Amino acid sequence: MKRLITIVVLGFCQVSFAQSNAALDKKVEKFLREHRDEWHDLNVPFVDGQTLHDLIVKNKYTSALEIGTSTGHSTIWLAWAMSKTGGKVITLELNEGRHKQAIKNLTEAGLINYVDARLGDAHKLVKDLPGPFDFVFSDADKGWLKQYFIDVTPKLKTGGCYTTHNVIDGNSPQDYLDYVQSNTGFQTTIDKKSRAGIMISYKK
Repeated sequence: MKRLITIVVLGFCQVSFAQSNAALDKKVEKFLREHRDEWHDLNVPFVDGQTLHDLIVKNKYTSALEIGTSTGHSTIWLAWAMSKTGGKVITLELNEGRHKQAIKNLTEAGLINYVDARLGDAHKLVKDLPGPFDFVFSDADKGWLKQYFIDVTPKLKTGGCYTTHNVIDGNSPQDYLDYVQSNTGFQTTIDKKSRAGIMISYKK
C-alpha cells in the first residue's frame, strides 16, 4: 500500500512539474516574441540566443557562467534552458543600469529564479568564482577574451562547452581566435548562422 501511495505521489509531482514547465515555456515564448525587435545595447540576436539555449538543453548542462549580461536577452535564453535541465546561470555585468534592466526583464519573463545576476568587474569576478561550470558564454570586453578563457577553463568540466560571441564580425581579436582554435585541449567549431558568429569549444 505504501509503495502504491509513493508511486501515486511521484506521478502527481511529475504531472505538476510538467504543467509548471509548460506554463513557464508559454510565458517565456510570449516575452521573447513581444520583445524580439527591442534588443539593442550589446545584446545578442534572436538566432544566437536560440543556439545557446539548444546547446545547453542538448547536453543537459546545469551550471552556466555568462560573462556580459547586458540587459538580459542572452541570459533569458540561458535561464530558459536551465529551467529545463534543473540548473542555474551566474551572469556578470559591469554597468549598473544594464544590470537592473536585466533583472527586470528576467523577472518579467519568469526566469529570475534560475539566475544569479552579479554586478561588478568581470576581470575580478571571473577569477574569484569557484566553479565548476559545464557551460560558459563569453560576450564582454573583447580585449579581455583571452584572459577570461585562461581564468575560466580550469573550472570547466570535461565535456563542458565554452562559447564566444562575435567571432566572425571582426570584433574578436585574431590572436584570441588563434589561441583557442590551436588549443589541443578543446574541440572548436564556429557556428555561422548569424552575422556575429559563435565559437563553440568543447573541453576534451
